[in-house]
Amino acid sequence: MKEALQQLISQTITSLIDANKIPAIPLPIIKVERTRDASHGDLACNIALVLAKPAAMKPRDIAELICEAIPANNVIASTDIAGPGFINIFLAKSAQTDIVDQILTEAEQFGRNKKGLDDNGNAKTVQVEFVSANPTGPLHVGHGRGAAVGDSICRILDASGWQVTREFYYNDAGQQINNLTRSVQMRCKGIGPDDAGWPEDGYRGEYIAELAADYMAGKSLDDAAAPSDVENEEAIRAYAVAYLRREQDIDLKAFGVKFDVFSLESSLYTEGKVESTVNTLIKNGFTYEKDDALWLKTTEFGDDKDRVMRKSDGGYTYFVPDVAYHHEKWKRGFNTVVNEQGADHHSTITRVRAGLQALNAGIPQGWPDYVLHQMVTVMRDGQEVKISKRAGSYVTLSDLIEQVGCDATRYFLVARRADSQLTFDIDLALQKSNDNPVFYIQYAHARVCSVMRQAIEKNIAWDKEAGLAHLDKLGTDTEIALLKSIAAYPECVALSAREFAPHNIAAYLRELSAALHSWYASGNQDKSSQLLVADADIRNARLALAEAARQVIANGLSLLGVSAPEKM
Repeated sequence: MKEALQQLISQTITSLIDANKIPAIPLPIIKVERTRDASHGDLACNIALVLAKPAAMKPRDIAELICEAIPANNVIASTDIAGPGFINIFLAKSAQTDIVDQILTEAEQFGRNKKGLDDNGNAKTVQVEFVSANPTGPLHVGHGRGAAVGDSICRILDASGWQVTREFYYNDAGQQINNLTRSVQMRCKGIGPDDAGWPEDGYRGEYIAELAADYMAGKSLDDAAAPSDVENEEAIRAYAVAYLRREQDIDLKAFGVKFDVFSLESSLYTEGKVESTVNTLIKNGFTYEKDDALWLKTTEFGDDKDRVMRKSDGGYTYFVPDVAYHHEKWKRGFNTVVNEQGADHHSTITRVRAGLQALNAGIPQGWPDYVLHQMVTVMRDGQEVKISKRAGSYVTLSDLIEQVGCDATRYFLVARRADSQLTFDIDLALQKSNDNPVFYIQYAHARVCSVMRQAIEKNIAWDKEAGLAHLDKLGTDTEIALLKSIAAYPECVALSAREFAPHNIAAYLRELSAALHSWYASGNQDKSSQLLVADADIRNARLALAEAARQVIANGLSLLGVSAPEKM
């Protein structure tokens, strides 16, 4: 609808320029926005204010010319001018009801767009890296937020025409893996966290004891042997990483998340990619030595100070393999990359981007994109829940799924902007009331399914074609509100893809469900507003609207990885 109006207004302005009523000036992007107040029209356009300065005319005069010159069409019923020159647009009724036919025709495809296609109509590639948890323990609720947000971003980009690659990067090298290895080795020797000799940075959760027991029992994994040798640190390291990777995979599968590619940090070292990256940075003149360490001149790329690359002990700092890894992403052909990570990665963004620029590999500034999520606080009975019996020091994702289910977990973890802190209220997630947004949305979907079943039971099953033929019968305030709400879905999908922001979909679904529930409730106050009225034309039209709303809810929930139940 917006695109049709933008094109119509553009044509009108061009005709005014051709008629010398407006000076010949470059035509800017025309923006049409939905109004908050229905008395101000369905949509509004500020183009007259934008054109005023370059045209050296009063914006209201331009607005009047545009409104008078708009050609006859079946989209606009009327216009008026507000304030200094805002054009308020009132849509023709057919333009509002036609969306029902479109939704029922396109079904699951409704809301999908082609923003991710190139000029030749081919899908552009995008790689989304998310979760990327260290294989040192079960996934915690923070990883869960990354999984829910990252997977939803992938689904939304796919709905926008992109060819999406989902990638998980395992940090299977470095000090944390050394700490994991040492912790498992201590457990294998019968030494626990409360005993003397336990490493200060050791992992204390019960899962370490379970892991050690399996290793000592000789329970080899497909890609890691379990020789039951407490002194074989390399075997313990390989087994521990494989064991915890498998466990994380199980948790992600239960969460409805899958990946196309798994990358290992260790491979960047074994394949010489880290060393090659460092040598290139040295060759390009962006490094220097100081205090027995190798430094990168990140200040030349906007950082507040230069950063150490290679420490005095010969080890690399954590951002160096990240630079090598992202260089590999670029060489693999991903011109668009989105990293969904925890807020603790904020400090690495400038360093990674600086390192990539210093490689002189043609990588654009500001690449890759980042979506950083803030912490999650889990509440139950009014108290913060901080630990898991098994993990020992944090709430695991599997704990949350077990308590409230996959649907509620996924929705709650994407419901707020990723960069805002989130409180996960377990009690709220378990409620079967309108206060629980997951229940509220899913119930809206199930409510329509229930009405359709009732119609069949009463031998007045919905006649789709008759419903589409009589959409002009729709016209109550709640019906118009619902029509406007379902029509906004494609715009919401496009915006969410552009901003990598699945919380927009979550908020939209709640608003759409509110419009549907209000429409349904109006029938309780006025029987003539009920869906299953005696008048067949009105009934079929209303059922067509109900089915369209149900379809949009189902489509939106699928982008969040949440189910759309037919019964509640």
